[in-house]
Amino acid sequence: MSILPDHWIRQQANESQMIEPFAEKQKGEGIISYGLSSYGYDARLDNSFMIFTNVYNSIVDPKNFDSKAFVKFEGDVCVIPPNSFVLCQTMEYFKIPNDVLVVCLGKSTYARCGLIVNVTPLEPGWEGQVTLEISNTTPLPAKVYAGEGIAQFLFLKGDSACEVTYAARAGKYMGQRGVTLPRLLKDSTEAA
Repeated sequence: MSILPDHWIRQQANESQMIEPFAEKQKGEGIISYGLSSYGYDARLDNSFMIFTNVYNSIVDPKNFDSKAFVKFEGDVCVIPPNSFVLCQTMEYFKIPNDVLVVCLGKSTYARCGLIVNVTPLEPGWEGQVTLEISNTTPLPAKVYAGEGIAQFLFLKGDSACEVTYAARAGKYMGQRGVTLPRLLKDSTEAA
């Protein structure tokens, strides 16, 4: 397995629309950087957020998730309450090739402020906007900025294509747009 460089990412974005919209160069003056980097792509944060709240004393249960545990918010700046989190999405829509696995890592600018982006894989054949969770580990409110960088995606090419892609097994998060809450499998033929 090898990590794929900037020229491969650019080629796939241009020829296969692997990343849309695509920023061909790293942009970062006065903002949290985004765009193509040496061995990855820094995606931007969209302006739709679901802020976790305990107003209704919901129980966090991935098998029976209560959407009342969140307050929907749209805007250029989202304030995450202390010791809480938001669900959000990338501006970019990804289409992952069948022989590539993508790993998401949070940007260090946010990590240095106590804001942690979940690490998640984008499986071969998956496509959609990436739903991210940003945790505010501090005892203070914290800001995140729409339209600016939030996480870097690293593209790893397998030695051979996998037998079954995410698309082929009709994964539960295939083609997602917008912030997507936890889902369960619909039947025994569907995989995560």
